[in-house]
Amino acid sequence: MKDAFGTPQSLLVLGGTSEIGLATARRLVARRTRTVWLAGRPSAALEKAAAGLRDMGAEVHTVAFDALDSESHEESLGKIFTEGDVDMVLLAFGILGDQARDEDEPLAAVRVAQTNYTGAVSAGLVCARSLQAQGHGSLVVLSSVAGERARRSNFIYGSSKAGLDAFAQGLGDALHGTGVHVMVVRPGFVRSKMTAGLEEAPMATTPEAVAEAIETGLRRRSETVWVPGALRVVMSALRHVPRPVFRRLPV
Repeated sequence: MKDAFGTPQSLLVLGGTSEIGLATARRLVARRTRTVWLAGRPSAALEKAAAGLRDMGAEVHTVAFDALDSESHEESLGKIFTEGDVDMVLLAFGILGDQARDEDEPLAAVRVAQTNYTGAVSAGLVCARSLQAQGHGSLVVLSSVAGERARRSNFIYGSSKAGLDAFAQGLGDALHGTGVHVMVVRPGFVRSKMTAGLEEAPMATTPEAVAEAIETGLRRRSETVWVPGALRVVMSALRHVPRPVFRRLPV
């Protein structure tokens, strides 16, 4: 269960090597989180991430998880909840893709969509059902401001995040009153390995800043969190820009 400060005592990170996921785990472990499951493809990076959290004093388990293998999600994720309650699930996996390549190679575009949307729908529903069965917990879904309005420069990635965002909002409505809290997090450009080499967008942020916003959102029981918060106003304005004008914007 969460403590008096709203900090989860147990955490499951889907996307166990995600920089945002690990920054969040470190922040929560530094508070009161004591048990962490890192779910991801078995790798040296996953084991290194687990070791780092163990050094902070957490009990850490690694779980084999592949977002693209939806048929395995029931077994791989469901068994975690049989070992005890999970106070928070952080859905942190996703890929950016390469827009130019993905337009020329439809199968590459499909991989982006399947990872960011289809895999998230499958994993999200499996975890949501388990959280509902235990009667409490938070499901935190990493969306993106890219899903707010399709842009020429990354509409394949953006469309997958738009689908994920809509799914998470609907899931939150479906779980309202069950004891399960769903929170959608919409970061802007995050300085990370995934965005290395890309031109930095205005109001760029860091994994640590996103982690801080997640912790604050949990404490406030927020349903939507923007990182940084000013992006909420910016994206609200961009959504209403006429399409002919929007096409000429350097976005």
